[in-house]
Amino acid sequence: MSQVVVTTRIDTETAARLGRLADTFDRSRSWMLTQAVKRYVDEGIEFLDGLKSATDALDRGEFVTQDEMEHEFADLLAPQRSQAA
Repeated sequence: MSQVVVTTRIDTETAARLGRLADTFDRSRSWMLTQAVKRYVDEGIEFLDGLKSATDALDRGEFVTQDEMEHEFADLLAPQRSQAA
């Protein structure tokens, strides 16, 4: 896979903490940053995909109203409430 160089600025405290992590795991700071960026991007894309999926479901009318949800929970909790009484 080809690579590109990305330059950024971070504060000195974060850089020091990054160095500590890199030293502890016997990795370079570059490797640590690459892993952090990959994770951040993967989580962001996963969030966007989930949001798109939810929006599509809403557009198809696949949702439960607040009243329906409250009745469902009431039905689920009814046996526990009767045992507690």
